[in-house]
Amino acid sequence: MQNGTMLYAVIPAGGSGTRLWPLSRSGHPKFLHALTGSQASMLQATVARLAPLSKPDMTFVVTGVAHAAAVARQLPDLPDDNIVVEPSARDSCPAIALAAAIIARRDPEAVMGSFAADHLVANQERFHAAVRTAIEGARAGFMMTIGIAPTHPETGYGYVQVGEPVGPEGVLSVREFKEKPSAEVARRYLESGRYLWNASMFVWRVDVFLAELERQSPEIYNGVAAIAEAWNSAQRDAVVESEWPKLPKVPVDTAVMEGAAAAGKVATVRGVFGWNDVGDFNTLGELLRSDADGNVVLDGPFGGTTADSDVLIRDSSNVVVVPAGSRIVTAVGVRDLVIVDTQDALLVCARERAQDIKRVVDELRARGHTEHV
Repeated sequence: MQNGTMLYAVIPAGGSGTRLWPLSRSGHPKFLHALTGSQASMLQATVARLAPLSKPDMTFVVTGVAHAAAVARQLPDLPDDNIVVEPSARDSCPAIALAAAIIARRDPEAVMGSFAADHLVANQERFHAAVRTAIEGARAGFMMTIGIAPTHPETGYGYVQVGEPVGPEGVLSVREFKEKPSAEVARRYLESGRYLWNASMFVWRVDVFLAELERQSPEIYNGVAAIAEAWNSAQRDAVVESEWPKLPKVPVDTAVMEGAAAAGKVATVRGVFGWNDVGDFNTLGELLRSDADGNVVLDGPFGGTTADSDVLIRDSSNVVVVPAGSRIVTAVGVRDLVIVDTQDALLVCARERAQDIKRVVDELRARGHTEHV
């Protein structure tokens, strides 16, 4: 049995971070990059952030075949079997559900938390306090989220509508999950004080989650249960090969959490700890240290920020430069731009259009340029 203040940490590490192209690619996505202003990758920073709450043998990373070796290299303290490799992308529900089923066979009433590999947290102590409150809520039987107190009317995130206090102190009921809103709706959400950003941070007892999964998504439940049963046997690969392709591609919010909220089974903790999902280069420019003119250079083999590089910026402001290729990059007399230079691709983009980089990746893929995405 786990310690009352600890949890099994599950870190879904998938996706390709298309809004951070051409730095982030399908073969080397953003969670493997150092975008934290330090030499740690986002994945390594996530594991370090969870270390006071979860020991290495209680920490699992769920990732794709293409990234498994890189994950193992970056996390040498993790047991090999704690890197759960999914043969193909099936969105977050099958990935999280498989980890839950594996953990449940070790500890049937374990408390598990799911935290994305590519998020940043500024205040570690407040984050730990929020998770510990969520653990208390999970032990009381709730399926917990950690919602983020919104700082502005954001249209790029989903929201959770909170209700009255329930269970342990600091735990609030969740009335409903909301899709990404329009600007006007987001403004109303912010003004009401009754909505939190849905950061896809979840904490629950594995038996509670798996029971709800079986109720709402029996196809996923049956598949991951069969895989988990064979996990420590010689039949593992054969069962994974048989069961995994049958599982639907669906996020855990849609497959489980929305229905659980409607049934009154979901609660939340209000998180105020400087959270960001580093969704695009404009956001990255706001997070990292800049010079007096607001210019940011992301540089070095491990990332981080530095002014000591082959980048020359003159008479320019609010420029984000990522010199990931081998050339000297210069910017003269420009403002509010993103410049990303890699060995095989160059991106120049207005900072206000940074979200639209995903469209470029979609078009490159449609044109058959798979080697570049």
